[in-house]
Amino acid sequence: MTGRAASEASSPYYTPEHAAFRETVRRFVAREIEPFATQWDEAGTFPRELYKKAAAVGVLGLGFPEEYGGIACDRFYRLIWAQELARAGSGGISASLNSHTIGAPPIVRFGSEAMKRRVLPPILAGEKISALAITEPSAGSDVASIRTTARRDGDHYIVHGEKTFITSGLRADFYTVAVRTGGPGMGGLSLLLIERDTPGFTRTPLKKMGWWASDTATLHFDDARVPVENLIGPENGGFKVIMGNFNDERLGMATGANGFARVATEEALAYARLRETFGRTLIVNQVIRHKLVDMLQRVTATQALIELIAWRVDRGDYVVPELCMLKNQATQTLAFCASEAVQIFGGAGFMRGAKVERIYREVKVNAIGGGAEEIMKDLVARQLGW
Repeated sequence: MTGRAASEASSPYYTPEHAAFRETVRRFVAREIEPFATQWDEAGTFPRELYKKAAAVGVLGLGFPEEYGGIACDRFYRLIWAQELARAGSGGISASLNSHTIGAPPIVRFGSEAMKRRVLPPILAGEKISALAITEPSAGSDVASIRTTARRDGDHYIVHGEKTFITSGLRADFYTVAVRTGGPGMGGLSLLLIERDTPGFTRTPLKKMGWWASDTATLHFDDARVPVENLIGPENGGFKVIMGNFNDERLGMATGANGFARVATEEALAYARLRETFGRTLIVNQVIRHKLVDMLQRVTATQALIELIAWRVDRGDYVVPELCMLKNQATQTLAFCASEAVQIFGGAGFMRGAKVERIYREVKVNAIGGGAEEIMKDLVARQLGW
């Protein structure tokens, strides 16, 4: 949008280094992703080589420790990456290409040094893929109800159960998996690193409303034997690890959702300036201009909230209620902008291949994944003592 570069130049959050990084990432997305987004969406996948290309421009390692191949940076670099990646208009590519941002952080924070040195460098180099496996057929947002079990047998855990709706579920190499090692409730949960070739571990692909380019799967563990040294963090101490991971995921999802809302707004504006009806362009009509202003207003307000909360997270502030509200704010902004963009496009917005059509199909997954909208509201109320 006009004025965006100027506003960032005078922002307390962004530096010239941020601006240079944005230009690098924008060129990468325009060259390596955007021209192929429709093709990859229809194919239901994208080339594995894209991970290595992304690593080469320095985006896979953002925020990860340098000793394992990461890049030390503030959170605004990750915001920029999410926003620029959204320009391709494919949430499926964004989800799978960034699945390591939810799969690998528990390893960084709680994995053994040997595990970190073995697993993190190839993930951050784009050579291996990381996934997070929490959700089950009977347990989604209610993490404390997880049923997949891991029974200790000598120097192994015997894992039995299922996970579902797992992003990068088919082709990931390393899975960070929530299992029950103890009694019922949150106190009996642990995290295990499970590798793709583990005997007794199989995967079934899933077809979805949106995010077609992202491989999504149900994972099956039929008495899979996992070495004890693959335990991430303390046994029966996994619940706090999972909750902490959710906070980062929600900020990332909010940033991406608002990025897609901005793309829908920009696409609708460009179309309204070109499309002629009754002898004049759509943008001349007051009702269309007002739609676009409403869209931009919501995107701008949500972006301001994202940046404030990102700054507070970097300071170490406790912002769990704000993160929950932010996720809902961002996904509701996306829902509004995607719907209005398709309306402005008319029949052209209903056709496959248009960014706004793809974004519209991907609205609901954002309002469900990482904690459903209703769960977010309940968490806010409980955090505030209501």
